Amino acid sequence: MIRAADLLARGLYQAGCRHAFGIPGGEVLTLVDALTAVGIRFVLCKQESAAGFMAEGAYHRTGAPGILVATLGPGVANCINAVANALQDRVPLLVLTGCIDPDEALTYTHQIIDHRALFASITKATFTLSPGGAAVITEKALAIAAADRPGPVHIDVPMPAADAMVEEPPRAWKVKGRPTAPAESEAFAAARRWLTEAERPIMIAGLDVLNHGAASAVQSFAETWNIPVVTTYKAKGVIPEDHPLALGGAGLSPLADQVLLPLFKEADLVLAVGYDPIEMRIGWRNPWDPATQRVVEFAAAPNLHYMHGSTLSFVCDVGAGLDALATASKPNKTWAHERAAAARKHLHKLFSSCGEWGPAAIVERVRRIFPRDTIATADSGAHRILMSQLWQAYEPRGLLQSSAFATMGCALPLAMGAKLAEPKRPVVAFSGDAGLLMVLGELSTLAELKLPITIVVFVDASLALIEMKQRSRQLKSAGVDFNFCDFAAIGAAFGGAGAMVSDVASLDQALRSALDRNDRFTIVGASIERRAYDGHI
Repeated sequence: MIRAADLLARGLYQAGCRHAFGIPGGEVLTLVDALTAVGIRFVLCKQESAAGFMAEGAYHRTGAPGILVATLGPGVANCINAVANALQDRVPLLVLTGCIDPDEALTYTHQIIDHRALFASITKATFTLSPGGAAVITEKALAIAAADRPGPVHIDVPMPAADAMVEEPPRAWKVKGRPTAPAESEAFAAARRWLTEAERPIMIAGLDVLNHGAASAVQSFAETWNIPVVTTYKAKGVIPEDHPLALGGAGLSPLADQVLLPLFKEADLVLAVGYDPIEMRIGWRNPWDPATQRVVEFAAAPNLHYMHGSTLSFVCDVGAGLDALATASKPNKTWAHERAAAARKHLHKLFSSCGEWGPAAIVERVRRIFPRDTIATADSGAHRILMSQLWQAYEPRGLLQSSAFATMGCALPLAMGAKLAEPKRPVVAFSGDAGLLMVLGELSTLAELKLPITIVVFVDASLALIEMKQRSRQLKSAGVDFNFCDFAAIGAAFGGAGAMVSDVASLDQALRSALDRNDRFTIVGASIERRAYDGHI
């Protein structure tokens, strides 16, 4: 006989989970004890939303579902931002919340809200743990979280249920599969024929390539058929971005769209491979015309969003779909190398710093100084639009960010989760000053964990992207400016190191010093002019 909470914890451990993040309360003490006993490290955070992003960061480096733990009432309410982000960013996150016994809740009101109703619209499923159903609920939650498309699942854990003694059932934890390659059909034969006939093919690869582990299939296919590859910005790195066929991430920058969207209009074959348009801005609505162009889509789920159309659509494992398509006859010579090279050169010219101090120079210097295997994270804001073009990713999930939900305050906790999962990899977090101010408490967590993360802060004392939008609408500036902060002093106050820089030489020195530290974090506050992003994103 074991506690139902132990049964839940064992199921999570068998699914590969090794970290859980959150803040304990009296209602989750048994749950935290069970997680710790089975070998899942519980990381105390300072706020539940940040804990959710740490769990996501760990997931991106391990592939195991993230675990977020919160107590009832305010703890649950603090989770909402991270859980909604997990739903839109396709992150398998197990949200474990404590609650009192349902019978007691009938007449006791202190801190009592309907957890399942609150989570219903931002999770794939929500359960209440029962002692007899603990094993089945755990298995269902893991399966639903990982199934296409992945997302968060909530389990409410009543205190009596967590403590209840149950027999451990002799059941195996199943790994759920997905559809494999498309079945042979007239439609698939047509797709092969179109590939063979194409002279101007182009591919857009999205988040489902990551979720299906299909990056190598994408690169092999592109190289065999000489097809330039555009990615969504969360899929950056599915083909190394110094590869001659890589055209970088799309969907954020109107400047980049001026180069990339015409390629899709000119194409005689568009391959949408694992492309989930939830990441893309409105300018990517209907980027091609399936009525006049040949468009073949390999997707993890049916197209119910209607943001783009396709001539032929196959719901399958996207890597297996590409491999099956690749059995077509010998390819034509395509536009790939000359057209891709010209587009790459144009994009570099648009976004390069040209040696001038500013946001572009900051990104360029960090990428040049930090090792190739660096894991980077980016907060939302104007700097992220620039990073989507300037930061080269050389592997899947090499740049972590909130893409579909685009929430602020995520860069630091994402970096912390990734560093805990892969402690030997260098990790750098890029944040706007407003974004970092949202999660300053986690600097204390960072110091407690002794994680040598480098935090690069773009310091302009303004919500730069929103201020730009105000000006574009000829509105008065309001609610976007705040005081300059000494982030070097903030870093030191929390037990880290810090430097404020305003030129390339001092930035380089600060970055190299940060790389030499192995027991504490470094904040590099890079001062830039207000309106420094004008004309550059």
